[in-house]
Amino acid sequence: MEALYAGIDWGGQAHQVCLIAADGRRVRELRVGHDVAGLAALDEALGAAGSVAIAIERAEGLLVEHLLEAGHVVYPVNPRIAARIRERYRVAPTKDDSFDAFTLADGLRHEQARWRPIRLYSPLLGELRALVRDRERIVDQHVRAAQQLRAILETYHPAAARLFSSPSRQVALQFVRDYPTPERAARLGERRMQRFLERCSYTGRVPAAELVERLRANLMHASPGTTTGRAFSALHYVELVAQLVTIREAYDDQIALLLARHADAVIFRSFPGVGPVTAASLLAEIGEDRDRFPNAEALLAEAGLAPVTRRSGQTRRVRFRYAANHHLRQSFTWMAYNSLEESDWARNAYRDARQRGQRSYRALRGLGSRWARIVYRCWQDRTTYDASRHHTS
Repeated sequence: MEALYAGIDWGGQAHQVCLIAADGRRVRELRVGHDVAGLAALDEALGAAGSVAIAIERAEGLLVEHLLEAGHVVYPVNPRIAARIRERYRVAPTKDDSFDAFTLADGLRHEQARWRPIRLYSPLLGELRALVRDRERIVDQHVRAAQQLRAILETYHPAAARLFSSPSRQVALQFVRDYPTPERAARLGERRMQRFLERCSYTGRVPAAELVERLRANLMHASPGTTTGRAFSALHYVELVAQLVTIREAYDDQIALLLARHADAVIFRSFPGVGPVTAASLLAEIGEDRDRFPNAEALLAEAGLAPVTRRSGQTRRVRFRYAANHHLRQSFTWMAYNSLEESDWARNAYRDARQRGQRSYRALRGLGSRWARIVYRCWQDRTTYDASRHHTS
């Protein structure tokens, strides 16, 4: 049976499938629903076709996992690359599911040797990846809720927003619960403030007397109606922020528990400043397949740490790489940032970059790319990081 190529234009409710032969002939087209019957029909069509390589504009999700578990070779196609492939056949920016499925299949027919397939990963890695990415969403929600709480407090009770370093700290949340209005906060003296701090197990270095001075300096009053309405909102946002903190901590505990069970955990935890969450993020995004990245440059490109160079005639421009795995880029950025506290080599590399005129984030990105090369080597060799191989000079 001849080898076939499949392109799947996926959708939330249905998927368009196109099967083509090695000479480009359309062998079969079908549309299947995103349900049990639809996936069964897809399995039947692909199973009857024999050996099939599949191109799809997805790297994860239920459909991709279903295809991998069925034993198919799946090639994820970046949407930008898919758009360029469509331009081979039509100049007009028309949109048609059947045509899109065909161009994916035909693109795979021409470019299969250059594209990398997805490998089936272990259930443990799949669980880690799901938790790490969902934790990112929880953190984003927590940041937004804390910002909204601060904005509410600034409209009627700015002292509560400015008393502690962050309105999302437990002591700050409890302050709003106990003193939701400026009138109640005005009763606080040094002794009462000290008792409040002790009750909250406050670990900050600001003494009660200084906090009282800060409170009184920002103790402004809104109109009675605004105060009552905003206090209602503030108290509910306090509970929302507190709940998100609790959820994030539950994610942290579960991620640490799962990470400890993975064989590659010791590699990623060996780097300075890399805690369980960052290590799990790196492991989840880099994966277990050592053939996925043929060299360190491929990993840097995936993480968006390798710049994009454009040459035309005498013109040469080096630009930031926007198309990347943003989860992986963020993980390496956090790794670079945290390593500044524990690694002399990293601290010196960052300092040298700043002295050359680089801005903070640019210097961190450069440090992250250097760490990525080291991570790649350790990951490939299945060995832990050896700090003695780096020097402070």
